[in-house]
Amino acid sequence: MKQIFLTSAMLIMVNVSFGQKKGTADVWLTNADQSALFEKQKQALVFKKATSQDSVIEVNDQKSYQSIDGFGFALTGGSAQLMMKMTSANRAALIKELFATNDKNIGISYLRISVGASDLNEFVFSYDDLPDGQTDMSLSKFNLSQDKTDVVPVLKEVLAINPKIKILASPWSAPAWMKTNNDTRGGSLKPECFDVYARYLVKYIQAMKAEGITIDAITVQNEPLHPGNNPSMLMIAPDQANFVKTNLGPAFKAAHITTKIIIYDHNADRPDYPISILNDAEAKKYIDGSAFHLYAGKIEALSEVHEAHPDKNLYFTEQWMGAPGNFKRDIADHITKLTIGATRNWSRSVIEWNLAADPNNNPHTDRGGCNRCMGGITIDQDSITRNPAYYVVAHAAKFVRPGSVRISSSLVGSLHNVAFKTPDNKIVLIVINNSPGIQKFNIRYKGCKANTQLNSGSVATFVWDN
Repeated sequence: MKQIFLTSAMLIMVNVSFGQKKGTADVWLTNADQSALFEKQKQALVFKKATSQDSVIEVNDQKSYQSIDGFGFALTGGSAQLMMKMTSANRAALIKELFATNDKNIGISYLRISVGASDLNEFVFSYDDLPDGQTDMSLSKFNLSQDKTDVVPVLKEVLAINPKIKILASPWSAPAWMKTNNDTRGGSLKPECFDVYARYLVKYIQAMKAEGITIDAITVQNEPLHPGNNPSMLMIAPDQANFVKTNLGPAFKAAHITTKIIIYDHNADRPDYPISILNDAEAKKYIDGSAFHLYAGKIEALSEVHEAHPDKNLYFTEQWMGAPGNFKRDIADHITKLTIGATRNWSRSVIEWNLAADPNNNPHTDRGGCNRCMGGITIDQDSITRNPAYYVVAHAAKFVRPGSVRISSSLVGSLHNVAFKTPDNKIVLIVINNSPGIQKFNIRYKGCKANTQLNSGSVATFVWDN
């Protein structure tokens, strides 16, 4: 018989007042064996003044850290394309499930989109593609083009459900005619095109605004040290610093663009990249913060950047799960390193790569597009399969709403955890048991305890009123 956390036989219930009123915590559970998949438990935990020999996770809202912008996915062009092929009724139901917070909806609060194509589009495009040998320094031929067939209409439906959702945009490449190799893959931005490319990004933000879509932030370049994707573009740190301080920052200022500028957007093995740019005072004044992926390095590198420049923000913007996936491994890896690890190292966001793919991990570009990137959901016409990343995002996004603040919670052995205080004065604690066996433990808050347990590999989100 499988052991399932918080069944009536296993739940330890107590009935003592929490302060001046009864304090209970709702519990949402995902088990590694998939016997529970982001399910609200029928019986709540109850806090009491009591002693217990079990380990204690101490939650303290008197010590706070960074604010949270949100949790979510990359809405790639491919994801939007698959959604647009669904029937309108089924697409509407899916968007409600993904972006609403009531009932069993998961409440995605942050999206990342690409400026032009990413490698998870069906084909490569920019907003100003030209025949070889031609240029358009005035950007007279700029057009949102392909985005109007998929990304823009999907975003409009999302905004109808959640008009406050934050959107981050990231370019994979400048138009080929602006690049040293005149190709969508690799190459660098020509020095003589720094100015026109800054104006290109301004026009993008303005064009999206004209569609009713506000771009909250933009990263300067996706994975600037990885020119092997299609599309992609190499941008070393000195060039990014020069582009920001000489072109992009002044162009935003001149056009009264309030979209945040975020640098780096690559792996945690090179914290020196964003630090070196932030060390340039002229560049720094235009920069909101730095973004990270975790295909190399350790998540603790984010704290290294925070310590060097505590006045600047940090964001976690991409991590994939490889098809066909391994539920137990993938849930543990991403909850531990990203949901918990990134936020405990000052990140304001956690974004999974990517929202959706079809059963064959399509679409993607040729010459370097990811052919093993498994979406948070798999879309097969109108049929939806929810994959591990869906549950990773759900455990945080539904409850840790934008404007929440990370608060102190003690680390206890293999019980990795993170805690938040929400704008509506609730406390949210996310815990995963990374030990090989069942772990009993206490949650202590303001002198009262709730005793519970988690199976190996299981994750729970606990929510209670402050």
